[in-house]
Amino acid sequence: MKSSNGVNNFINRELSWLQFNKRVLEEAQDSSNPLFERLKFAAIFSSNLDEFFMIRVGSLTDQIKADFTKPDPSGLTPIEQLNHISSRAHAMVNDQSNCYKHSLKPALKKEGIVFAKPEELTDKQREFIDEYYLKNVYPVVTPMVVDKSRPFPLILNKSLNIGIILEADKGEHTFGTVQVPSVLDRFIKLPADCGQVFILLEDIIKLNLGTLFSEKNILECSCYRITRNADLSLDEEEAEDLLEAIELSLKQRKWGAAVRLEIEHGMEEELLNILKEELEVADNQIYEINTPMDLTFLMKFYSIDDSTHLKYVPIASQINKNLSGENIFDTIKEKDILLHHPYESFQPIVDMVTQAAWDPNVLAIKQTLYRVSGNSPIVKALVEAAENGKQVTVLVELKARFDEKNNIHWAKRLEESGCHVIYGLVGLKTHCKILLVVRKEEDGIKRYVHMGTGNYNDVTAKIYTDMGLFTCNPYIGSDVSSIFNMLSGHSRPSELYKLSLAPINLRERFLYLIEKETENALKGKKAAIFAKLNALVDKKIIEALYEASKAGVRINLIVRGICCLRPGVDGISDNITVKSIVGRFLEHSRIYCFHNDGDELIYLSSADWMNRNLDRRVELLFPIEDKEARKKVKDILNLALKDTVKARLLHKDGEYIKIDRRGKENLNSQEYLCKSITLSADNRKKELKSNKDKWREEGFKPLKSGPSSQNL
Repeated sequence: MKSSNGVNNFINRELSWLQFNKRVLEEAQDSSNPLFERLKFAAIFSSNLDEFFMIRVGSLTDQIKADFTKPDPSGLTPIEQLNHISSRAHAMVNDQSNCYKHSLKPALKKEGIVFAKPEELTDKQREFIDEYYLKNVYPVVTPMVVDKSRPFPLILNKSLNIGIILEADKGEHTFGTVQVPSVLDRFIKLPADCGQVFILLEDIIKLNLGTLFSEKNILECSCYRITRNADLSLDEEEAEDLLEAIELSLKQRKWGAAVRLEIEHGMEEELLNILKEELEVADNQIYEINTPMDLTFLMKFYSIDDSTHLKYVPIASQINKNLSGENIFDTIKEKDILLHHPYESFQPIVDMVTQAAWDPNVLAIKQTLYRVSGNSPIVKALVEAAENGKQVTVLVELKARFDEKNNIHWAKRLEESGCHVIYGLVGLKTHCKILLVVRKEEDGIKRYVHMGTGNYNDVTAKIYTDMGLFTCNPYIGSDVSSIFNMLSGHSRPSELYKLSLAPINLRERFLYLIEKETENALKGKKAAIFAKLNALVDKKIIEALYEASKAGVRINLIVRGICCLRPGVDGISDNITVKSIVGRFLEHSRIYCFHNDGDELIYLSSADWMNRNLDRRVELLFPIEDKEARKKVKDILNLALKDTVKARLLHKDGEYIKIDRRGKENLNSQEYLCKSITLSADNRKKELKSNKDKWREEGFKPLKSGPSSQNL
């Protein structure tokens, strides 16, 4: 699809993703951010790029090997996409190196934090390193040499290695390699007269290579790191035991073909040529790194230093004002309650499962789990519920990429406790977030439901912005029961009252809602669409939005990551604006609002507008009908639309630029919400103190606080 000027109206998804990661890097470059937060963004940039190469570049590489030449919606063939990716990724890696060398490293030095080079070490520090190496490193490292009897070793995906050229007999050269052990700390603190001095583990090993290759002369040594193709498909139809098949796939992921080779700046040509030949990588797959390799280690550095002035002021997540009662079910019975994380605590969700586990009136608990934390309090509560005789059904999604191992562990633990564990539907990932508690009450069976935009993960709930709804609406309860019956019994649910579900009818619902706005605009009525999501890729949705724009529908989108829609194209998308917010928290909530001729429809969802969400996953769209909850969602959406600090505006050329602040208030939507929550908590404390004084005067005693109130 092209506009009249010949410009393709779709932005390539891979290049759009690189633009997103560029925005992450900009946060590392932004000197107004606290220094340690900038280190985190630099680490996230590196981690993101690893995953991008493993999955997206891996997939494109497979397409090329299969002689697949069909262009994507942007008009680029797989090989053209890889060429564009290589050009942009190389430039971005250089930008990251410059940021580290010329900004982050000097800023750390000002704070008395230094990463020492071997030539800068004092005698005392050298003695410390020698002792540390002999006690901690030498017993772990394994030197490997390639010769006639020993082939080139398999190099582990994302492992940091030191490549070595050795002088053998008769002046011949051989190749050796040492993997930098990931089981040891990447950086080690050294004794220093002032400040904090660290040295990298690879530098310690380099200083002591003579102990590993004592009979050969070391001519050259340099670090290298490879990224392997991890986009390994799984044939579920042929897998009799899905658990076992996933475990096998995890092992295979370590040994996919190399799609990127990172080398230390200044690596000698002889060593580089050996790596190129053995790993079968082309020149455009090689990235010369002019900083310490794999800056993901900066994330760990952030966590071991307590310099609070170099970090964001901690947010004190508050318990929702409606949830101060002792029995969470009595509270939900009164009204729907909307939570907004991390500004509001995740604890009430844990409380709901915990109370259900011990409530004698609770008959059953059903829940979907996509990504959970390593020490999940929700899994603990589900285990307790099963051990207490409750009927507990848990859908654990084994195919949650990069969380498979953790989910396998929890699935086994839940099964051992007596939970009925199911693994979803063949060919579909179960991505919806639903919790159902069935309770026997005086007036009969009542169903309590929580639905969310984010995972049931108490750790990420502190750093991802997500929303969730507590309700005991009987129609929603009936719908959720039907969905769980579908997931466990593989039966198609009967007609749903309130909810829309992918892959059954969610795509059709979204298209209907967009087309309804288009019809209203063509009739001369006011029409508008507001949406906040993580990614916009689906071609049919984009085309429907273009038609709506041409009809005069005002469309405001906040798309954090990939956006293949090209806004601002004359006659096509000139009524569409797209912003992206990258800041302290990962924007993760999905909100969809449609004007609907004045009878506004507001939804939350687990789904983005992507093919995979609408066609290949079990996803949920649920309405927000409570008046207070609706206002809360709209306020959050409007605040994000007004952000002028962390928001970037997408232009039709695919580039993102900062918001022009002239005549506008400087508004950081995330910091505004942090301050609002703190202010609200302060006001509530004052109100509580005032009430206590009143009770004291009148001889009353306050009610006992609920289980979550202790977090206030």
